[in-house]
Amino acid sequence: MTANDGTVSAVSTPDEWRKSACILCESNCGIEIRLGEDGRTFDRIRGDRDHPASRGYTCEKPLRLDYYQNGRGERVLNPLRRRADGSFEEIDWDTATREVAERLSAVRDTYGGESILYYGGGGQGNHLGGAYGGAMFRAFGGRYKSSAIAQEKGGEIWVNGAMFGTPVRGDFEHCEVALFVGKNPWMSHGIPRARATLRAIAKDPKRSMIVIDPRVTETAAIADYHLRVGPGRDAWLLAALVGVIVQERLIDADWLRAHANGVDQIRAAFTAIPVAAYCEISGVDEDLVRRAARRLAAARSVAVFEDLGIQMNRHSTLVSYLEKLAWTLTGNLGVHGGQYAPSMMVPLVRANSAELNPETFPTSPVVGARILGGLVPCNVIPDEILTDHPKRYRALVVESGNPVHSIADSQRMRRAMEALDTVVVIDVFMTETARMADYVLPARTQFEKHEATFFNFDFPKNVFQLRRPVIEAPAGPLPEPEIHARIVEAAGFLDGVDLQSLREAAEHGRESFSAAFDATLAAHPKLAVVAPIVLYRTLGPTLPHGAASAAALWPIARRCAVANPGGVERAGYGTGPEAGDRLFDAILENPSGIAFTDDDTDETWRRVSTPDGRVNTVMLELLGELESLRTEIPPGDDPDWPFLLSAGERRSATANTAFRDPAWRKHDREGALRVSPQDAERVGLSDNGLAGVTTPQGFAVVRVEIDPGMSAGHIALPNGLGLDHIENGQRVQTGVSPNELTAGAARDPWAGTPWHKSVPARLEPVGLNDGR
Repeated sequence: MTANDGTVSAVSTPDEWRKSACILCESNCGIEIRLGEDGRTFDRIRGDRDHPASRGYTCEKPLRLDYYQNGRGERVLNPLRRRADGSFEEIDWDTATREVAERLSAVRDTYGGESILYYGGGGQGNHLGGAYGGAMFRAFGGRYKSSAIAQEKGGEIWVNGAMFGTPVRGDFEHCEVALFVGKNPWMSHGIPRARATLRAIAKDPKRSMIVIDPRVTETAAIADYHLRVGPGRDAWLLAALVGVIVQERLIDADWLRAHANGVDQIRAAFTAIPVAAYCEISGVDEDLVRRAARRLAAARSVAVFEDLGIQMNRHSTLVSYLEKLAWTLTGNLGVHGGQYAPSMMVPLVRANSAELNPETFPTSPVVGARILGGLVPCNVIPDEILTDHPKRYRALVVESGNPVHSIADSQRMRRAMEALDTVVVIDVFMTETARMADYVLPARTQFEKHEATFFNFDFPKNVFQLRRPVIEAPAGPLPEPEIHARIVEAAGFLDGVDLQSLREAAEHGRESFSAAFDATLAAHPKLAVVAPIVLYRTLGPTLPHGAASAAALWPIARRCAVANPGGVERAGYGTGPEAGDRLFDAILENPSGIAFTDDDTDETWRRVSTPDGRVNTVMLELLGELESLRTEIPPGDDPDWPFLLSAGERRSATANTAFRDPAWRKHDREGALRVSPQDAERVGLSDNGLAGVTTPQGFAVVRVEIDPGMSAGHIALPNGLGLDHIENGQRVQTGVSPNELTAGAARDPWAGTPWHKSVPARLEPVGLNDGR
């Protein structure tokens, strides 16, 4: 059945298994879904054995995705417009897209397109629409954008760019030593077949696992070396680790002579590191640090994964630099089982040359925050709005994001939302952000449309999956490409452009269409900014399986073939101009996904894009910060704030906020505060009792879980809580929203990433009748 937007709706067939993917972490394991008799409920979910990366593997979280698709989240089914009294009224799509176009055009014409901020465009598993959202944003002259990536990865994006000129990842399937820094892959996954891979490393006597984490996590519990660092003190520990490598002459001198610059300067800096003192500050036994450093240096290959435990913590960018020095100095880039530079369909997490140049790096218009990966740091967004600065943001377009909930200091973010002239939210559910919008445009869920993920980091075979609809969409919501196309058309951006010739060319084949497309862009240069939308309207209707939304993948596949000719050829798509088209066709025809590149180890060195193709080990700004550790007072010693709160811990029953219905969590539905036994006894807390948590930003009453894996002075709340759902016709919130307790000003000085994992806090017992 063909819908009014040109896509093909799914039709339920009894006992049919429909291929899709999990979207709850970046691994995006392939899954299969069988619908119930009503054609809507997910009766059963299992791993997809045909998926080229996960091969049937899945953790327990995707098995409960019915709570996303059919849960009690407040679904938006028709466009909504805010009334003067703050309530919403339903309007038709023509009215909605016309008025949104008018409002954004007015902001552009009055203040300039750079006063429109675009947030999201590829979050919560809704990735494919990002290409079209970016085109719509550019049509209105937009310049500044942000997303959850800026909340997490900004520092690593900069360090990777400066040192290697490309993102890097670890080959955990083949490594001899696995190092996890602020990462618990047993729960957060992020590596292919995470638990199977971790078990294989743990069981092999020739392999080792090193974990840096203040808590005895599930991963730390099976590690050979658990460096149980004090919360917020990772910089001192990593400095000591690199100091041992340098001072004990554990570096790979031959490898460094062949591949790296600046090594003498690094030697000088780390020869002076007081290893014993820094180990004492970090809370980790010096002998254990030295043994871990020696094991790392002796390995034939080391794979490393840093994650939010440090990326949302003190000295996050410095720590990212230090962990990369540890494996660079020991020669673990571009070796089998070590660190590699992956191919990517779209370079989502890399800094461009202007961002790396200290004389040209772009900044946000008001605060002057450094932009990395094209993204404004999330924590400065309220500061960019709540000002009388002439260049402040005046309008906000949010797609598949929830900044009111996800950005630090939710109270201030709400005030910023109220200060904007226009807010447009495109989402599946009535989120906390959507409730503050002027217009809410309903999108289909990721199982009601064609969808894909651009987080492609596998090696040697990298995988891309275009997912087909699993379930028929309800009337009302549209896929994001259709929404963006209608807004652009309503703004008159395509007026005077004859697309009919392109449609006819597409009917005659890809070669004819390619020539006609190039000619049309040459005749109408302005169309370049909305090229994905032009493709959607012309090439899109000719694509098989109703995959009009995949039209934007055609030039992406062609660029991939040009950028990765060897890998694309080894993956089976041949060479020359036609390789990209063959790759695109394979994407369309394989619902379980495909390997789009098959890399050899040397491919990493072809992707290193520093000026001379060598590793740059020196980052002067961060070496300066390293020196400042000597005199800095470490966090956690303030008697007024005796605890450090990790605001957003990943657990077995937490994921991203795509899950709004708390019923999906089999355990810990309210999201308990984890406290060590020592602290519970000292404060007077009981297991399953109540506690009051106070931070400089806020206060919350939480349920207590006494956890022997927690370090003294360290407490933790889970991520993904504090959302509401509909219960008996009422909105009901479950758990604490971590960002009601965090401060926007507590952020990394280089990348602006928040210090969510070490928030100063106090604890007190609360009786059943107490409250504030």
